[in-house]
Amino acid sequence: MKYRILTTDELLHFEEELKQFLIVNGVHGDEWEQMNRDTPEKAVELVEMFSDTVLQKVYERMEFVEFRSVDSCLVFHCLSDRSLLIALQHTQPDLDLSSPEAIDTALTGDLSKLNFFRSEKKHQGSREEEVHRLVEQGCVPSEASFWNALVGIVSKSEG
Repeated sequence: MKYRILTTDELLHFEEELKQFLIVNGVHGDEWEQMNRDTPEKAVELVEMFSDTVLQKVYERMEFVEFRSVDSCLVFHCLSDRSLLIALQHTQPDLDLSSPEAIDTALTGDLSKLNFFRSEKKHQGSREEEVHRLVEQGCVPSEASFWNALVGIVSKSEG
């Protein structure tokens, strides 16, 4: 297994796609029920294959991910061979970077209360494996507009 098995809720969301996947792999309704009863390990293998296929497609589309906490906000731009990082950390106990609204307030306020860091890291495996690792560590999808706004703010603070 390359990534992880989808949760029950995720599988329910992709129920039609799973049915099509099973048909393409020669498994129809009655055969699926029998496989689950008689050889559940084969059924699990098929669900693992389906999960990897779905996650591969999802990760291929993710270009930006972010991680937020009270103390920091990390935003990653996942390129083909490396990921770029912009990190925000606050220097004041009254700041909170755990929500979009709080981040907006911090970024439109006194920027001296924030520290900005940039970093770059080559992927250890494929780009999608790197995205998976970031998601498993708590990152969620982010937007290009947020990344671009941060690039502008960081560039001004460096200049």
